[in-house]
Amino acid sequence: MLNTKGMRFPIDVILVCIRWYAAYPLSYRHLEEMMEERGVAVDHSSINRWAVRFLPLLEKVFRQHKRPVGGSWRMDETYIKVKDAWKYLYRAVDKEGKTVDFLLTAKRDKAAAMRFFDQAMRHNNGPEKVTMDKSGANKAAIDEINAGREIAILVRQVKYLNNIIEQDHRAIKRITRPILGFKSFRSAQAVLAGIELMHMICKGQFNMAGCEGMSFADQFYTLAGQVRPA
Repeated sequence: MLNTKGMRFPIDVILVCIRWYAAYPLSYRHLEEMMEERGVAVDHSSINRWAVRFLPLLEKVFRQHKRPVGGSWRMDETYIKVKDAWKYLYRAVDKEGKTVDFLLTAKRDKAAAMRFFDQAMRHNNGPEKVTMDKSGANKAAIDEINAGREIAILVRQVKYLNNIIEQDHRAIKRITRPILGFKSFRSAQAVLAGIELMHMICKGQFNMAGCEGMSFADQFYTLAGQVRPA
């Protein structure tokens, strides 16, 4: 269970707040009002601190219980506003639409694409093929990876084949829209980890015995119970 030592709110309240924030298009002030209607007086800044502290921990543990993805990846980037500047969220799904991985970066270049592919391949089995847009930086990153492999990854730069990932971006942007921009890169990374976590749970990617018949909310709370106190 999450370590909430020193906090005046019970873990149940904390989990409800951060789950709602990561799962639905709500602002921290929306949640403050919703909790007040339920008899819980919690400041929106407290919910922000909970989200930044706990959502990355939950996403990290989720990776240990994530279902394997397919070997045909669709990769693309979308824009996320941080401190009035656009940053880049690299994302990939398999041909069934299951999330492979994601990474927020400050720049959109070959180095950023390399970091994304390195992370995705470390957390998943390497792909047999990758579909992407006409980005030269992404293609250069794959070419460098292929140079060190015995069996090269097939690269397809066909726009219509990437519709799956472009449609999948919408689920993430729908949640981030009420936020109106993140205040720091760290908070953006933390909250996006939670949003991606809830999106993966909703896509049935949580692989833990007994969770098949559970609601998405119950799967989230079961996952929280897997976090070891620090």
